[in-house]
Amino acid sequence: MARMRKKSDLPEKTCIQCGRPFTWRKKWAKVWDDVKYCSDACRRGKITKSSGS
Repeated sequence: MARMRKKSDLPEKTCIQCGRPFTWRKKWAKVWDDVKYCSDACRRGKITKSSGS
């Protein structure tokens, strides 16, 4: 059985919607090259920055 990798050893990308970094997940193994967003909310484009008022 394969050994566990440290989280710091996993590949990382930046979300194109919010700009946050996110790391590889096992469920994305087959489609890692196609993953562009860190979450479903970013994928739907519903994240908005608050005005702080």
